[in-house]
Amino acid sequence: MNAGTPRVEVVAAVIERPDGAFLLAQRPPGKVYEGWWEFPGGKVETGEPLKTALARELHEELGVDVDESFPWITRTHDYEHAQVRLNFFRVTRWHGELQSREGQQFAWQRLPDLTVDPILPANGPILRALGMPLVMGITQAADAGVAEFLPRLDRALAAGLRLVQVREPAMPEAERLAFSRTIVERVHAAGGRAVVNGPEDFARSSGADGVHMSAARLMGLSGRPRTGLFGASCHDTAEIARAVSLEADYVVVGPVKATLTHPGAGGIGWARFTELTAGLPMPVYAIGGLSVEDLAAARRAGAHGIAAIRSVWS
Repeated sequence: MNAGTPRVEVVAAVIERPDGAFLLAQRPPGKVYEGWWEFPGGKVETGEPLKTALARELHEELGVDVDESFPWITRTHDYEHAQVRLNFFRVTRWHGELQSREGQQFAWQRLPDLTVDPILPANGPILRALGMPLVMGITQAADAGVAEFLPRLDRALAAGLRLVQVREPAMPEAERLAFSRTIVERVHAAGGRAVVNGPEDFARSSGADGVHMSAARLMGLSGRPRTGLFGASCHDTAEIARAVSLEADYVVVGPVKATLTHPGAGGIGWARFTELTAGLPMPVYAIGGLSVEDLAAARRAGAHGIAAIRSVWS
């Protein structure tokens, strides 16, 4: 960005229907990038709270009033005319009939098959993040036994789970590889994605969609892994900053509550979780003593969703 390029603070809304469709709007004639498609929103006025700006912009632009919204991710993009900081919210409930108050077109879209084009360059990472499921299940076959765990996996997949992290540090390597391949196969058959917690080459050998790094392994990386999805576990600002610098696709942050995995260690709580994760450019999964019942609280705190080791398989 040139020294004289203005910085613009913007709010943007992922307006969602219960059926999973989301709204894109076309920039009207006379505006920069006219005819391009984007998530609706607009500039934040000086001193204006982001949620206030979101509600105002959606009312002015589309004639709808927000009933429920969650802070999501924040991205910065350099355009020729300005550096834009985009504060995204997911709007899950609203009222009012959509109106084209600025003469713009709008269209309901679904991933992965979008029907509108072109889309503003800044929205590529947003669309990829939007495709991440809200719940991540983390395997615990070492505790339950493989024979007992696999039926639990199948039940969770049948109930809608679509993201699984294979994490079995106590399992012998050969057994862990065979187990990982089995998990990946079953998750893929259900239309989901699986990542493997471990070295990059191990994840690749398992056929997984990507790799998940422990905090220690994350801090030792010299560059971004090249095995599809890349996620990491983080517990403090230094680890989160490292994940951001390596352009991780997501991070898992916690523990929010006390867990059996870390006996005697208290959770950080939702307030600290928000402090650690506010303004991050990728989806954040909250972890630590959480279940699907905590999803709304996690999203209010800025999380994309939750990750769970035990409750997902119950």
